[in-house]
Amino acid sequence: MPNFCAAPNCTRKSTQSDLAFFRFPRDPARCQKWVENCRRADLEDKTPDQLNKHYRLCAKHFETSMICRTSPYRTVLRDNAIPTIFDLTSHLNNPHSRHRKRIKELSEDEIRTLKQKKIDETSEQEQKHKETNNSNAQNPSEEEGEGQDEDILPLTLEEKENKEYLKSLFEILILMGKQNIPLDGHEADEIPEGLFTPDNFQALLECRINSGEEVLRKRFETTAVNTLFCSKTQQRQMLEICESCIREETLREVRDSHFFSIITDDVVDIAGEEHLPVLVRFVDESHNLREEFIGFLPYEADAEILAVKFHTMRTEKWGLNMEYCRGQAYIVSSGFSSKMKVVASRLLEKYPQAIYTLCSSCALNTWLAKSVPVMGVSVALGTIEEVCSFFHRSPQLLLELDNVISVLFQNSKERGKELKEICHSHWTGRHDAFEILVELLQALVLCLDGINSDTNVRWNNCIAGRAFVLCSAVTDFDFIVTIVVLKNVLSFTRAFGKNLQGQTSDVFFAAGSLTAVLHSLNEVMENIEVYHEFWFEEATNLATKLDIQMKLPGKFRRAHQGNLESQLTSESYYKETLSVPTVEHIIQELKDIFSEQHLKALKCLSLVPSVMGQLKFNTSEEHHADMYRSDLPNPDTLSAELHCWRIKWKHRGKDIELPSTIYEALHLPDIKFFPNVYALLKVLCILPVMKVENERYENGRKRLKAYLRNTLTDQRSSNLALLNINFDIKHDLNLMVDTYIKLYTSKSELPTDNSETVENT
Repeated sequence: MPNFCAAPNCTRKSTQSDLAFFRFPRDPARCQKWVENCRRADLEDKTPDQLNKHYRLCAKHFETSMICRTSPYRTVLRDNAIPTIFDLTSHLNNPHSRHRKRIKELSEDEIRTLKQKKIDETSEQEQKHKETNNSNAQNPSEEEGEGQDEDILPLTLEEKENKEYLKSLFEILILMGKQNIPLDGHEADEIPEGLFTPDNFQALLECRINSGEEVLRKRFETTAVNTLFCSKTQQRQMLEICESCIREETLREVRDSHFFSIITDDVVDIAGEEHLPVLVRFVDESHNLREEFIGFLPYEADAEILAVKFHTMRTEKWGLNMEYCRGQAYIVSSGFSSKMKVVASRLLEKYPQAIYTLCSSCALNTWLAKSVPVMGVSVALGTIEEVCSFFHRSPQLLLELDNVISVLFQNSKERGKELKEICHSHWTGRHDAFEILVELLQALVLCLDGINSDTNVRWNNCIAGRAFVLCSAVTDFDFIVTIVVLKNVLSFTRAFGKNLQGQTSDVFFAAGSLTAVLHSLNEVMENIEVYHEFWFEEATNLATKLDIQMKLPGKFRRAHQGNLESQLTSESYYKETLSVPTVEHIIQELKDIFSEQHLKALKCLSLVPSVMGQLKFNTSEEHHADMYRSDLPNPDTLSAELHCWRIKWKHRGKDIELPSTIYEALHLPDIKFFPNVYALLKVLCILPVMKVENERYENGRKRLKAYLRNTLTDQRSSNLALLNINFDIKHDLNLMVDTYIKLYTSKSELPTDNSETVENT
C-alpha cells in the first residue's frame, strides 16, 4: 500500500517517487510543530500516536540539512527535524477544485503570534551560535572535539586507504558467508610437513591481490611473510559486525511492524556447541506474514539460566521490545521440552500477552509425543528418526524398501503404492506417523534384516552394520509397546491437530472442539486399565507376528534380579510406566498449549469473512478481542467498526467471494477503512499456530534447514550461518567499516595489533 504525503497541495506518493517518506513523530511537542507547519485543521484533534501510524510527509518538505543519508538504503531525519517547506497557495489558482486537504486559514492574531515565535527562535539560535563561537575562541584545542561532527572532517589519504582495505576484507567475508564457504580450508594435521597452505579466507585475499587490487597489494607488500594478512581475532570481530548489521535490517522491519512472535527450532550442533535457532514472525509493510531467521542462542542445560539468557539476548543485544511480543513457540526434540516450557512460563510472567502456542510447522501429535517425559518414548522417537534417515541415505536403499513393501502388500496394491510414496517423504513429521510406522514395521524389519544378511555383498560394511543396529532397536519389545501406545493415545488428537494446520476456518472450529478432545482423553484416563489391556494385546500380537520375544526391559530385570517378591508382569509394568504417564501428560500439555487466552485469540478468527459466512454472520468478536484492546488504534469505535465489517460482507454482491484467509483479508484494498479490524488481523496472523499462507515468505525456516543439511557440523558458524540464510538482505559496507573502526581501531590506525604469526617450516 503506498504512502501518501499529508502536506497541503502535495500529491506525491511512495510508489511514484524515490523520495523518502517520514512518519509524524510521537514526541508531543515536536509533533505539534509538524501539525502547525502543515496548516491542516483536520490534523489538530488527532493524537501523536494516530498521526505516527497513519500520516507521512515526504522529504521535499524538509531542509536538506535536516536529512541524513546513513547508507544507500536508509534515509533518516535528524532528531530535531521540523518540516518548513510547504505550498500553501497553489490551490487558490483554481478555486473550484475539490481540495481534500483543507488548509487552515489563520487569523491576524495567529499570524502575528507565528511571526513573533519565528523571531524568538531565530534570535535564540543566533545567541547559541555566538556562545559556541566564543567558547571555541577560548578553547581552540577543542575545535575538533564534541562541537563538530567527526563525519564532516575530511579524511586523510592514510584513513581513506584504511577504509578501502577494510571494505575489501568485509566484501570477502560477506561473499564467503553467502556462498557458505568455511573460513578454514585445511586441518593442521592434513597439511604435509614442510608446506604452508593458506585457509580459504587468505586464499581469496591473495586472489584479489593477484587480480590487481592495489589497496590490498600495498598492504600485503608491507606485511611480514610469516604473518597472517588478516588475523583470526580480526576475522571474528568483523564477522560479528557483519552478523549484527544483517540482523538489524530484519529487526528494523520487525520494529516498524510493532507486533511479532518468537519461535525456536530444534537444538543444533555448531562446532561442538549446542545452539537454539531463533526465528521471528511479523507482518511487513506490504501486509505479508514473514518468518525470518535472526540468529542462534547458545543452549544452557539449566532451564532458569536459559530463560534469563534468552530474554537478555532478545532485549539487550538484539533490541526487541518484548512488550510487542504476542506469541511464542518452541520446537524441540525429546528431552528438551520441559526446559523450554520453563522459558515460556518465565516470558509469560513478564509479558502476559506473549501467548504460548503450538507452531504451525510441527504436527500436533509430533509435538505432543516429543514432550512426553518418559525415557522409552524419547528413545523410540530417536530410533524412528534414525530409521527414516537411514533409508534416505541413497535411492538404492529406498528402492530396496519399495521392493519389500510390494511383496507384503500384493493383495492391496493401492495401499502399497501409498506407503511407498509416504516412505519417500519425511513421514515422521506427519499427524498419522505412528499409524504408518505400525503398518510399515514388518516391511522395515524385513528390509533391514535383508540388508544386514545380504550374501551378495551389495552393501558396504557401514550400511550393513547400521542396518543391524537399527533392526535390533525396532525388534525390541519395549519399542513395540511404546509405538503402539503412542498410536492409540494420539489417535484422539489426530483430527484436531490436522485441522490446526488447515485453512483458517478449520483452525477456528478446531478451537471449539478442544473440549470434546479433552473429554475423550479424560474418559481414557478414568478407564485406563481397560484401554491399556487392548493396547498391550495389540503390541503382543504385533511382536508375535514379527517373532519378537515379549519381555520386560533389561534395565528393569537387572534392577530386580534376585528379588523374589517382584511379581510385576509386563502388562502392569507398561501400564504404570508408559500408558498412565503418557495420557496424563498429553491432557496437561493440551491445556497448557491451548490456554484460555489462546482459545480467545483463535475465536477472534471469526473476523475472517469466510468464517463469518459459515456462522451466518452471527459472530461476537468484540467479547474475545478484549485481550487485544490496548493494541487497537481506536478501541472506542471497535463495536461500530465490527458491525460495519459484518454488514459489508453480509450484503456483498453475488459475484464477490468471501476472503478465506487472514492473508487475503489483509490485502483487501479497503482494509484501511477498518483500522481496528486490520490491527486485530495483523496480531492474529503472527500467532505461531497460524500457518504462513504464502510459502515464499517462509524462507527463514527453509534456508535454515538447507544450511544445516549442507554444512558439516565442525564447519558451522553462527556468524556465517546468518549471512548464508539471509543472503538476499541488503548490506551497507560503509556502515560495517565505520562500526569496525569505531569499536576496534582509532580513525587512522590499522588494526595491526591483532596480527597473528604463522610458522613457515
